Amino acid sequence: MTHELVSTLRPLLAAEASAEAHATGAESGDLEQAVWLRLLERLDATGPPVDPQRWVRRAVRSEARLSRRRAHAEQPYAVEPADDSDSGPEERAMTAERRRELHDAVRRLPGRCPGLMAALLSPDDLTYREIAGELGISQGSLGPERSRCLGCLRRLLTVEVAAR
Repeated sequence: MTHELVSTLRPLLAAEASAEAHATGAESGDLEQAVWLRLLERLDATGPPVDPQRWVRRAVRSEARLSRRRAHAEQPYAVEPADDSDSGPEERAMTAERRRELHDAVRRLPGRCPGLMAALLSPDDLTYREIAGELGISQGSLGPERSRCLGCLRRLLTVEVAAR
């Protein structure tokens, strides 16, 4: 039953999320994930909706409204939280060395990881959409790919730290 419901609702949810995402400034994939989560919670609590298509449309609009409110309420920091501009020369030198070591480790990662991690570490603060376009991969695969690359980086750095 659940598999059939998901298969039936997937195209509708994708279309609705895509239509609402532009107006909210949110990513359509984020809206879709939020609605899938709502549906799973509902299935667990009360079972499937009586009119699933109507429920999806309402859920997408509700998530879009929440996204708009969150975006409106978010305020950028006046300075970067990790701003080290007030540190002394020793601290700046250590920070620069850590950055060099990190970027060196990123370059040694396998596959597409160096490009992905470089884009994520970019001072340009690229969005997932921009990174996906730059790397020529789907936006939906960035999260899993990022997790895999971070795992590789973690293992690489753990071995290097242990070797010291």
